[in-house]
Amino acid sequence: MYSSPARIFNAVILFSFVLFTNQKYAPDWNSLDKRSLPLWYDESKVGIFIHWGVFSVPSIESEWMWWAWKGDNPNPETVAFMEKNYPADWTYADFAREFRAEFFDPNEWADILGASGAKYVVLTSKHHEGFTLWPSKYSFSWNAMDVGPKRDLVGDLAGAIRARTNLTFGLYHSLYEWFNPLYLEDKKNQFKTQYFPSMKILPELVELVETYKPAVIWSDGDWEAPDTYWNSTEFLAWLYNESPVKDVVVVNDRWGFGVPCQHGDFYTCSDRYNPGHLVTHKWENCFTIDKVSWGFRRPAKLEDYMSIKELLQEIVTTVSTGGNVLINVGPTAYGKIAPIYEERLRQMGSWLKVNGEAIYNSVPWKYQNDTVNSNVWYTASKDGQYVYASLLVWPNSTTEIKLGAPVTSSGTTITLLGSDVDAIQWRPASYDGGIIIDVSNIKIYSLASDWVWVFKLENVRGYKPFMESKANDEN
Repeated sequence: MYSSPARIFNAVILFSFVLFTNQKYAPDWNSLDKRSLPLWYDESKVGIFIHWGVFSVPSIESEWMWWAWKGDNPNPETVAFMEKNYPADWTYADFAREFRAEFFDPNEWADILGASGAKYVVLTSKHHEGFTLWPSKYSFSWNAMDVGPKRDLVGDLAGAIRARTNLTFGLYHSLYEWFNPLYLEDKKNQFKTQYFPSMKILPELVELVETYKPAVIWSDGDWEAPDTYWNSTEFLAWLYNESPVKDVVVVNDRWGFGVPCQHGDFYTCSDRYNPGHLVTHKWENCFTIDKVSWGFRRPAKLEDYMSIKELLQEIVTTVSTGGNVLINVGPTAYGKIAPIYEERLRQMGSWLKVNGEAIYNSVPWKYQNDTVNSNVWYTASKDGQYVYASLLVWPNSTTEIKLGAPVTSSGTTITLLGSDVDAIQWRPASYDGGIIIDVSNIKIYSLASDWVWVFKLENVRGYKPFMESKANDEN
């Protein structure tokens, strides 16, 4: 049983969230799961994740630095670093004063993000440390207006994104906070009390939605307690029925243990989720350009960052199998997107400018990975007129590229995006199907793309194995 104060507060929350709605969606997963995914999200394919907060000041471990220092099982290296470099009475709260964001120019960020070719952006409004990047009424003296930057970072970036780009604005929000006394009290009570979600999290989420109108609510920090503790379904029913973003908002699947990969507008399942095969429910691969951390790290080495080839491979394989990508950068405490991140984003933008038709608005084809060439991944146009074959590695020992999946017809044509060659020569690979593409007249150095090359195939169909074809003919 939940405590009496929690029951009273929850009754108010439920009354606000449910009884005043038109009840198109009820506060249960069976009803919520029937909601159609807003079309903009699937068509966008590419988003940018931004992890920014007080953790950007020490920037030695990751965004989990406070937990590594003061959590249940402290990291000896983190503890030693703090003992060597900071006074004995230094607390994590002291870092907040140094989170000044003095060089933060939201217009500059918006221009970099706009040049990336991404279609949406998700900013960490609050990570597990509990520090809010907006002046929340529910985070007194632990927010970016009261301490540190002394400004509304969420509002400043949202305004710049909407004024200077076509990107859709979204927000990440952590449900739990490592050291919040209310949360620790509920945890001690085995989550049979709900002081923390009732007095902090639910009002905070409503405040975020009503103030900034994000089209993405990217929830996290849910895994220690069930969704019934967080009152997740009640919040989502309000979000879908009554909120100012009810028609456009999308949410992920992190709303309580047992929920990921089961419920939500799109699944994330786990960080860096990329199953390599078709997933029918919409999903998202969130990954970091810094392979080690989501937040900025001062000790990072060049080899810790994804190359543009690695980044594009992640995009191609994800979109081919039905997913979106959410690509993370970690700005500095002083408010700059580091040059290594900016370079990757601009490189990605230049590639998408040439090859975006194989990504945006595309759908998975009958085959995702080619049947004989593992370096080729497919997407298709929604009307089925075109198939796009993305080649991860250009051959250096032959002038022919063999594809096993497509079956040609007399009307088949092949072009290479970014090439000035009107039509590329090809021939059937065999009687049963497949294509051999002749690239002898393509000079790779003259192409508009330096990485991952996309062949556009028209009037082809998916190869059917002999036994499948025979069975279909007999039926």
